Amino acid sequence: MRIILMTGKGGVGKTSVAAATALRAAELGYRTLVLSTDPAHSLADSFDRELAHDPKPIRPNLWGAELDALREMEQNWGAVRRYITDVLQAQGMDGVQAEELSVLPGMDEIFALVRMKRHCHAGDFDVLIVDSAPTGTALRLLSLPEISGWYVRRFYKPFQGMANTLSPVFEPIFKRVTGFSLPNREVMDAPYEFYEQIEALERVLTDNAQTTVRLVTNPEKMVIKESLRAHAYLSLYNVATDLVIANRIIPEQVSDPFFARWKEMQQQYRQEIQENFQPLPIKEVPLYSEELCGLKALEHLKENLYGNEDPTQVYYRETTIQVIQQSEGYHLEVYLPNIPKAQIHLHKTGDELNIRIGNHRRNLVLPQALATLQPAGAKLEGDHLRVRFATDASMLPAA
Repeated sequence: MRIILMTGKGGVGKTSVAAATALRAAELGYRTLVLSTDPAHSLADSFDRELAHDPKPIRPNLWGAELDALREMEQNWGAVRRYITDVLQAQGMDGVQAEELSVLPGMDEIFALVRMKRHCHAGDFDVLIVDSAPTGTALRLLSLPEISGWYVRRFYKPFQGMANTLSPVFEPIFKRVTGFSLPNREVMDAPYEFYEQIEALERVLTDNAQTTVRLVTNPEKMVIKESLRAHAYLSLYNVATDLVIANRIIPEQVSDPFFARWKEMQQQYRQEIQENFQPLPIKEVPLYSEELCGLKALEHLKENLYGNEDPTQVYYRETTIQVIQQSEGYHLEVYLPNIPKAQIHLHKTGDELNIRIGNHRRNLVLPQALATLQPAGAKLEGDHLRVRFATDASMLPAA
């Protein structure tokens, strides 16, 4: 299955771009599903027809769906949620409050991943186009596989083994003292089963021949900055970007003096987009004189975006992480475009290299060839961070 994730700052037009891309893919004969994982769904508004949690046909070869996070949570996490509710009620909390607090923050993002994984492995579609949440939320979503794996490896598996051993002995005492039971096997197994699904999805997301991200931006200063950061963070999580779409360009034929200054500024920012995102290909989409709502309007956008092209192609093959063997040892190379050296912080613990950029952190599990070695130096060359590993190094200099 070909997977294309559309993301960008809120309000840049990524939903319209996702819908238009889906129209073109379906037109070429691909069985296409466009799925909205944005908590504030607007995909149905874009197509101007009702959509639901399960895929609904829009036209031949095209289906649409808007994720119902609560439904996904009940299917995958219901036993855990009910157990948390029982614990809170046993402590004297009101039933409604207990129900609300049993839904942990961020669960909608987590189960968006689960839904994507299910469609990936079902094989019902040729193309999955994901209209994802705005950039910040989408990036947290992409980091979930690795973060959940980190917690499972260090905390959950040891706790699960201990609980399975001690539960038969301490269950009566525990219930008498606390007023609620220890978690049963269904509750204990749910987090690990969930982790296995997320781990499988991570392999799909980081397969750059199958999955790529398309960044939708506008020729505005704040939006461009957000898009540049997103590109770097996607690379950090080993998710490739293959195309940048600059949306809402004021057409040349607009001659109203009110737009003169806007056109002048856009020209400057269009040049910045070309310079800062190279060598990524960039498509420009004009600002339309009407709202992009309904199939007729989306047809115009589809033609401007792709013409006779196949939108499922990988427009650019971006290598985000690679290991290079050299005579003096190994180099780990990470693609981090447009990131200042001072913002990069590195630390190695065991078989993991921690890379932190601002609020984003990745615990990169090193391949076996590097896990037993120590970092001997790090250098930022252009847009690539190169970390050198050797047998006699004891510390990691600043990047």
